[in-house]
Amino acid sequence: MDLFSYQEAETPRARLLADRMRPETLDDYIGQEHIIGEGKLLRRAIEGDQVSSILLYGPPGCGKTTLANIISKRTAGEFVKLNAVDASVKDVREVIESARTNKLMYGKKTILFLDEVHRFNTSRQDALLPAVEQGIIIFIGATTENPFHHVNGALLSRSTLFQLEPLNEKHALEAMKRAIADKSRGLGFMTLHAEEEALDHIASMAGGDIRRALNALELAAVTTPSEPDGSVRITMEVAQESIRKPTVRADMSTQYDVLSAFHKSIRGSSDAALFWFLYAVEKLGMDPMTFLRRLIVACSEDIGLANPQAMVQAVTAMDAYHKIGWPEAKYNITQAILFAVESPKSDAAAVAIGKAMAAIEGAGRAEVPLHLRDTHYKGAQQLGHEGYKYPHDYPGHYVNQQYLPDNLHGITIYKATEQGMEGKIRQNQELRQRKK
Repeated sequence: MDLFSYQEAETPRARLLADRMRPETLDDYIGQEHIIGEGKLLRRAIEGDQVSSILLYGPPGCGKTTLANIISKRTAGEFVKLNAVDASVKDVREVIESARTNKLMYGKKTILFLDEVHRFNTSRQDALLPAVEQGIIIFIGATTENPFHHVNGALLSRSTLFQLEPLNEKHALEAMKRAIADKSRGLGFMTLHAEEEALDHIASMAGGDIRRALNALELAAVTTPSEPDGSVRITMEVAQESIRKPTVRADMSTQYDVLSAFHKSIRGSSDAALFWFLYAVEKLGMDPMTFLRRLIVACSEDIGLANPQAMVQAVTAMDAYHKIGWPEAKYNITQAILFAVESPKSDAAAVAIGKAMAAIEGAGRAEVPLHLRDTHYKGAQQLGHEGYKYPHDYPGHYVNQQYLPDNLHGITIYKATEQGMEGKIRQNQELRQRKK
């Protein structure tokens, strides 16, 4: 065996187990059946070497890079991989120029796989657009961040978005058992005995991240002393030492999603609203002020005059947070959250804003009726600024008169619901209506 043959033979085991076990065919690919299952569009495109520009979006360890690797092995074209962390505009332009030459001179297509595309700023993403539009390159981007927040809109519109789902413990277990049995790429060269509960623990702690599960399995296998017969046994104790509590992602997309879940839960579940708030602050390290601001908004958007005290509770909780800080203020904030969730709900204020904005857009210039104009100067009567009826001079402190501009007179913007205290407002509105 010469030097080069020796290096070739040694290289596979020098790589991490997760890299060695990376699937090379669609049949070996684990999970994501909703996009690469039999007969699915993306599977047909890969098998027919007809992949167009696509974006792969999903959490770490769900198989984005693996899928790109499978595409690279199925295509007859040139496949170039760049990582947005260290790639520059110059690197992208060099790929584009090479792709242009390949297409014009040899009729050969070029696929550019850009990993972590969300790390590319707008100008660097812009450098890709002309080449994608002209068909010089086929673009494949992978991102863990919401592409609608982090990918250039023009580039997004020219790519088909495929969302990969988080993998689960079942997928991690399958990957580990394959690795244990595989003699050429996995750990099959060892006499390895892994207790079922140990594998279950690794799969659970990995949270569906296959890469993390395989790394932990490999660490357990290569660091555990051999038995007298040369075998290696991975026990529960060994598994616990090989993988620790997973780090929770707290990227911008996750924070937006958790905040959205919190607000939506305010409309229907005390349990969920409190869970998402404490999860975000204690687990993700998010600022309590973010949730207090959203709570105050919700007190008008979703509760409003059905229970005006909800706003008082929320603002008071914010004041308490400023004065006593975290974690003591969690009691005050929790009280405000629970009060809001359990309050009767009304979106009448939000609906009224929408109607008012629509009226503003449709009204053009709004002229103030003469009787509502300022009269605190000499000559106001000469201009016709008179005729205002002072409501407190009338029974019930109300008098029917025009308040809106002439071109909007008679429209209804705020209509109270029958929820909570707003029910009394609705009765008052109906009473006024009868006086017209």
